[in-house]
Amino acid sequence: MARRTGTYFISDLHLGAGYMGDRRDHEARVVAFLRSIECDARRLYMLGDVLDYWFEYRDVVPRGFVRFFGQLARLADLGVEIVWMTGNHDIWLFDYLRDEIGIEVIDAPYIERTIDGRLFFLAHGDRIGPQTAGFRFICSLFRNRLCQRLYAGLHPRLTVPFARSCSRRSRESSPGATPADEITHADAVISVAADIAAGQPDLDFIVLGHHHIAVDTVLPGSRTCLIVLGDWISNDTYAVFDGSDMRLCRFEQ
Repeated sequence: MARRTGTYFISDLHLGAGYMGDRRDHEARVVAFLRSIECDARRLYMLGDVLDYWFEYRDVVPRGFVRFFGQLARLADLGVEIVWMTGNHDIWLFDYLRDEIGIEVIDAPYIERTIDGRLFFLAHGDRIGPQTAGFRFICSLFRNRLCQRLYAGLHPRLTVPFARSCSRRSRESSPGATPADEITHADAVISVAADIAAGQPDLDFIVLGHHHIAVDTVLPGSRTCLIVLGDWISNDTYAVFDGSDMRLCRFEQ
């Protein structure tokens, strides 16, 4: 077998989202991508909002995502290192996927990793840059252990429809972005990333999810490259690092 050289980055798959026209087809596209990297991937970093909603119970597995989890298990069995950073939609990952598949689950605003001699700043992105007081409150509430225990005591027949309804309303309340909106959004993310790079000049790459826009640029006044991973709602984008070059790509079946 050829030597594996690729480190892959994806985010914002939003698997299971109620606003997807065909959730099975959506999952199949993601699984096809994961199959396509089997022969090359050494590492896979999933930077949050992989699932649109997930809550782990101690003794019960939530319904769905069988093919997706099965493909992650196959990659892990092939020796691929898999890291899953939580986002604002999949906060409640605990130990199930870690223990059953061997995924490293990380709930942190960001991590730094040296990969093939290059320094990476990796984050979902929801806790990077300016945040409203309301968003900070919700994040602290969702991560509070007591609140998690109380939520776990509610029947999933109540919690799952409620969570999906909130996600759908949030999506519907966000108007479609025009090209001008996307440029403004990208400029704001670039500004935040430039501040990070200014404080950490040794960084080679900053890789973010969350923003649902695809960006690949060298930050102004810096040697650091910013990659914003886009999403798998409309972009089907991912990034791959081969040990020397980093590329933002679109998956075509």
